[in-house]
Amino acid sequence: MNPQEIVADAEHKMNSAIDAMTHDFGTYRTGRATPAVLERVHVEYYGTETPLNQIANISIPEPRQLLIQPYEKNMVPTIERAILKSDLGINPVTDGSGIRLTFPAMTEERRRDMVKQVNHRTEEACVAIRNVRKHANDHLKAAEKAKTITEDDLKRYETEIQKLTDKFVAQAHELGKKKDQELMEV
Repeated sequence: MNPQEIVADAEHKMNSAIDAMTHDFGTYRTGRATPAVLERVHVEYYGTETPLNQIANISIPEPRQLLIQPYEKNMVPTIERAILKSDLGINPVTDGSGIRLTFPAMTEERRRDMVKQVNHRTEEACVAIRNVRKHANDHLKAAEKAKTITEDDLKRYETEIQKLTDKFVAQAHELGKKKDQELMEV
């Protein structure tokens, strides 16, 4: 791999860490109903663990409510059990053909717990970004040791990778702060 490819690969992987963190943030419950909170719920469907959104239609009839309508009516009790087993903290209400999830206003304690989870996830993303930097720098040092790049090139590319790292770590912290504010909003 040449140095430009190493830098481009590092940037791609750092961007992927940010994308994964942003996706995870969408699954955190904020008090508003969003189908993303159900992405982590898997249902036993004919002997296979299947994501809920693949066996049911999920809609938002009200700002604090989700309506889950299974494609097969006999799946209602199974979906209900899966939701109860999950860490959502919401009791499903079955109304014959579907399941309603009503999101109560979050307590201050629950908000603080969610902020802690967001901060932990933000730090995980930063660690992933720093690991990408370490691997990229290791590849560059190996290229310098193999005499395919000069010592000056090594320093220049290491500086470039450090700038990318700083940019993506700052972006992760900014996204974390925005999510914190969203969670603390009453």
